[in-house]
Amino acid sequence: MNEQAAEVAQLPAPAKAHVPLMLVADPDEVLGHELVLALAERGVEVTVCSDGAQALLRTGALHPDVLLISAGLPAVDAVTLVKAVRANLSVPVILGVGADDADIAVKALAAGANACVARPYRLPELLPLIQGARAEGVPGESGGGVLTAGPIELDPVSHVVRVRGRVVQMPLREFELLHYLMINTDRVVSRRNIQTHVWKTDKVITNTISVHIRRLRERLGDDPENPQIILTVRGVGYRIPGTTFPKSPKVDDHSPPRRA
Repeated sequence: MNEQAAEVAQLPAPAKAHVPLMLVADPDEVLGHELVLALAERGVEVTVCSDGAQALLRTGALHPDVLLISAGLPAVDAVTLVKAVRANLSVPVILGVGADDADIAVKALAAGANACVARPYRLPELLPLIQGARAEGVPGESGGGVLTAGPIELDPVSHVVRVRGRVVQMPLREFELLHYLMINTDRVVSRRNIQTHVWKTDKVITNTISVHIRRLRERLGDDPENPQIILTVRGVGYRIPGTTFPKSPKVDDHSPPRRA
């Protein structure tokens, strides 16, 4: 072996790219098998289990990057599974819901699920949720690029918010709240998730969140009687739509920031 080859041989092997693992808990074995094949083509490894008890055991053993569970799980129901996962792990949870699962969806989101998606699953709807849930669950994976939602632009690096090109000043807490909502554009974010990710606490701070949402709406020019920028999903939380906004929000660029 010549000198150059010896040097190459001593170099550490390149790190293998992390293959995201998603655990699917669904009683429909055919649907689970279809997800395994479809997501494998997109670089996502999938393991499937058919009931909530099995899902709980495998989640603890495998520590998947994302957990996708059906609202109609047998053995351990979906809401109980979400609560059990949230008590021990920070793995993002997506709930698959059907037409009659609205009550379960509300309870699961309140228990800590990150998002809901229609079941049977469609890849164009499911893939963005997988990517968004992973970014939310792992600090720093959401990236430092400028976020956009309709006419709103938020730069997480320079801490600048613009609405239709106009800079809007706001206190740090409101900026963090808007940032978190925009990371989850087009998804319902529960109050519990806001508490955990923005206020970094498990204490009930419902009134505080409501006050900050109201102030944030004012700064963005949202109509308090008929909000179109930050929507309220009653009993669950809030959602920023990606494209539906009022034509000319009244943004007060010069008003001094209010105390949070």
